[in-house]
Amino acid sequence: MSSRPEVDQLLDAAEKLFYERGYQSVGMDALRSASGMPLKRIYSLFKGKDAIAVAMLDRRDDRWHALLARRVDRETQSESRVLAIFDWLASWLAGEGHRGCAWINAFGELGTSSPDVADAVRRHKTRLRKYVNEVVTEAGASLSVADGVFLLIEGCMVTAGISGNADAAVQAKGVAARLLIA
Repeated sequence: MSSRPEVDQLLDAAEKLFYERGYQSVGMDALRSASGMPLKRIYSLFKGKDAIAVAMLDRRDDRWHALLARRVDRETQSESRVLAIFDWLASWLAGEGHRGCAWINAFGELGTSSPDVADAVRRHKTRLRKYVNEVVTEAGASLSVADGVFLLIEGCMVTAGISGNADAAVQAKGVAARLLIA
């Protein structure tokens, strides 16, 4: 039986290393050093680096969505709830050490070689799309508008990750507002 504190300790180290350095450049020795855990214990918790990456991405997904929903739920007007997604993204994208979307980064590095990582990325993106669909349709807009809002979200994350400029979320928010009116 695994110890949750040990799993969290390892996943915290993995998240920091993978996000800062990339997935392929981080070896098991780096995970051992950063987590302070022996390799034998790490392998008793996870079968390998891909399994650690999947667990880290899934855990990050839960935190990421909870933070997003908490910000959106502060709004009472349906259109404001949609636009709050972009307010939250602007804050998240401007965070110290931001290096783009962890799931897009993981897919770019491991998507073709690790079906499990690719599935974790798809779970995250499917969950985000479903959430966006719910928030946008609650505002009275169509699913095609929700698709546009989702693409704006994805586009601003990629743009900010590459350019280092969090203003992409502010620009996307303006376009989303126009889509909601149309």
